Amino acid sequence: MSTPTTSPAQAPPAFAALRNRDFALFFVGNMLSMMADNIEHVISYGIVYQSFRSETLQGFAVIGHWLPALTLSWYFGALADRFDCRRVMEWSQALFISVSLAWALLFYTGRLEMWHSVILLMLHGMAGALWNPARQLMIYDVVGPETLQSGIRLLATGRQLGILFGPAVGGGALLLLKPTLALLVNTLIYLPLVIWCRLVPYTGHGSGRQSTKGTWADALSALWGASHNRVLLSMILLVGFYAFFVGNAFQALMPAFALSLGAGDLSLGYAALFAANGAGAVTGGLLLEVRGLLRARASTAVVLAILWCVAMIAFATASNYVLALLFLFAAGILNLAFLSMAQTLVQLEAPVNLRGRLIGLYNMAAQGLRTFSGMTVGFAGAYIGINWSLGLSTLVVMAVAAVLFVITARGAKTAEAAG
Repeated sequence: MSTPTTSPAQAPPAFAALRNRDFALFFVGNMLSMMADNIEHVISYGIVYQSFRSETLQGFAVIGHWLPALTLSWYFGALADRFDCRRVMEWSQALFISVSLAWALLFYTGRLEMWHSVILLMLHGMAGALWNPARQLMIYDVVGPETLQSGIRLLATGRQLGILFGPAVGGGALLLLKPTLALLVNTLIYLPLVIWCRLVPYTGHGSGRQSTKGTWADALSALWGASHNRVLLSMILLVGFYAFFVGNAFQALMPAFALSLGAGDLSLGYAALFAANGAGAVTGGLLLEVRGLLRARASTAVVLAILWCVAMIAFATASNYVLALLFLFAAGILNLAFLSMAQTLVQLEAPVNLRGRLIGLYNMAAQGLRTFSGMTVGFAGAYIGINWSLGLSTLVVMAVAAVLFVITARGAKTAEAAG
């Protein structure tokens, strides 16, 4: 039986979840951890490239970041179902800190080798994959279903803030401090979330944890549970096709887009394009919270995804730099809106005994499948041009979203008739 997703008569107040003190501190801790994650990226990617001058290794950094999410998200979701989510989040933060300390030691001793980089990049990706299902279960436990959408949207906005400011802080730390000292300081930024986990009573399970061993049978049971729920299945398919065909692969191609748009200063033009998407996501999250807009409905999530496709196709075909910036900004707003709504619906619709595993499968679709977007957008772009590869990949997502809109709209009509 699924949890109803009909909206109440009166929309919740602006920033409803932040009125909960425990969630407000959770929001800050997660934002800081995401910023620390991106600070490490800036420092480690820069030093690794200086050390080896290997574009292949830089490409592996993207694959290594998402591959654990693809292969292990379902298992980490089962761990979140089985164990206290506070402990699971502490394990993830401990792994982040350990990776930063390992980078710092290798940089300080000058003994960094390529195989060290491969292992540390994979471990960093594994820490993120472990962290995600547990923190998503914690949102539900802390704020409850009434303000769940606000909580998920705010946490997604905080994530974008971390992504937006992390590179700037990391670049500044790299200039002011040596890489080793900068990484040592960065480990401290993970601690507020660890402290929060030690102080709050929430476990991520509400009335109690679920018994699961994290086997393939558990993963199949979660899939079976999703297949009988039209909303669950539609949302997982939507984010899966989005991640597989587009994801965030276009961000790695921003220098090429900047050149094709005639940006005079490559570094500035690239940075502005990259920032426009993140700034749009942050702005969208804040505006949606202030106005209390867009209650969670499957058909609404699909429409937002289609509008995101329109904005991305407009960016791919734009010949004017300013217009390209505006399209990316709009795409950032729509991206946060449809992804946070899809995640809200998965949380609301998931049976209690399968919630962690279904969230793990959602993460596998929404994040793990981004491993392949480098082929659909990046590799294909080498043959047909990046504008064509991004535009055609986005058109595939739009076509899938159109089919899902028909399915979800019919499901909503059926539910209304039954009611």
